[in-house]
Order: sequence, then C-alpha cells, then structure tokens
Amino acid sequence: MDLELTSASNPRVKELAGLRRRRSRDDAGLTLVEGHEELVLALDAGVRPRTLYYSPALVRPDQLGTVRRVAGLGAEVVRLSRQVFAKVAYRQSPDGWLAVVPAVAGNLEHLVLGERPLVLVCEGIEKPGNLGAILRTADAAGVTAVIAAGPVTDWGNPNLVRASNGTVFSVPVAAGGSAEVLGWLAERSVPVVATTPDTDTLVAEADLTGPVAIAVGSEHDGLSGPWLERAATRVKIPMFGRVDSLNVAASAAVVVYEAVRQRMRRP
Repeated sequence: MDLELTSASNPRVKELAGLRRRRSRDDAGLTLVEGHEELVLALDAGVRPRTLYYSPALVRPDQLGTVRRVAGLGAEVVRLSRQVFAKVAYRQSPDGWLAVVPAVAGNLEHLVLGERPLVLVCEGIEKPGNLGAILRTADAAGVTAVIAAGPVTDWGNPNLVRASNGTVFSVPVAAGGSAEVLGWLAERSVPVVATTPDTDTLVAEADLTGPVAIAVGSEHDGLSGPWLERAATRVKIPMFGRVDSLNVAASAAVVVYEAVRQRMRRP
C-alpha cells in the first residue's frame, strides 16, 4: 500500500518545498520534476526517481501505468491529497505528478563529443525559461551538448526543468566558468563561433559543418570579451526590422538550425 499524506504540515511536505531553493538542491544532490510529460521523458532518458508523489484526484486514469513503472524502478511512491499537492506544486495548474530525482550531472569531463561535435555554449544566461527553451531546441536539433558558462542558474532549477519539457535529462549538459570552458574546448580543438551584432559576417556565410561550439550570451549584455576575443569566427543574424536583437533562445535556435542545414547538405 502506498504511503499517503493528507496534511500540509507534514515534514516531508516542507522538505519538498525546500527543494525549490538552489542551496537545498545542491546540499541534497536532488531536484524536482513536475508534470507527467516531463517525468516520462526523464524516465526514458534513464533517470531513476528517488520518490514519486502523485495525487489520484488530479492525475488522469490512463497515466496510472507510470506509477507502476516508477515503483518498478525501486522508487518510493507517495499519494497526496489535492490540497497537499497544491502546497508542493510549483505550477499554477498542476497535473498531479511530482518526482524527486538525482541532480542533473554537470561535469565537463563527463561529456563525450565524438568526431564532429555541435556544441552550444550559453554564457551568463539568467532566466531559467530561456535555458529551458534552448534545451528544447538542442534536443530537437541533435546538439551534442549544451554548456552553461559562468552559470547564473543551475540545471536542476525546477522552472528550467519545466521550460525544457524534461529535455534537460535527454541532452548532455555541463557547467563551468568561462575560462574553464574556453580552455576545455581549446584542448579538444573545438573552435568557437561567437554570436554578436558587431560583425559583418552573416551566420549563413560561416562554415558550421565541422566541429564547432556556438556561443550565445546573456539576455542584456551578450557575450563577454574573452569569448569574443578567442572566437575563431563572429557571426550575426540578419535583422531587417526596428529591433536590433532577438530573444537569446530564438537566436540560439536560428544559429543552431543553420548549422543543421549546412550539415544536412554536407553529411
């Protein structure tokens, strides 16, 4: 019989709420996955939850097979009343699924690049929603890895997990200081292509068919000096309207898919 929690004052409810804070996640080595779709993608990527919390009053009957699937992995399964689930959920309209899973690995040395990697580097991006959207693009485009340079948020941020639709578990990710990441790429002979409006080279004019690390910068300041100085190539997206820049997630998608287009033409 599954454990059932019906009181919002239960200590476990407070522990779950605490995992919304980065320090608590770092200390525990855990993070949260909310939502059935996100949980299934994480499971398909090999994630083994520690605990599954679900609310029978909220979940769809056709999704209950996921409870058995998670239990079969050895995870603890806990039922929550609708009221208790509302206390632990961070979505406005929760669907009744919340899992505690191991923290997302973020070590550069764990990344395997292969012969012709397409790496996406995100420097100083602040908004979890933007990083999550970038991960969805990376998953769809088959990007080798996404690296957060000078990270402001962590890969286990629940809002990032949600915005990525769970793809943070399907795309290899890592994090490190900018100097560390630049050195790591140089050691592996992966040239950097820096995105910036301060260049005459359009992205379609650059050769993105070989090993490459596409670098995008923060929402307000763009890439910092070290990335621009050490880039093999600087590229820009053509702009014909009144605004002079795109959202960083949109910019990353444009440049990544230009690389995909070129690689499809030159396999």
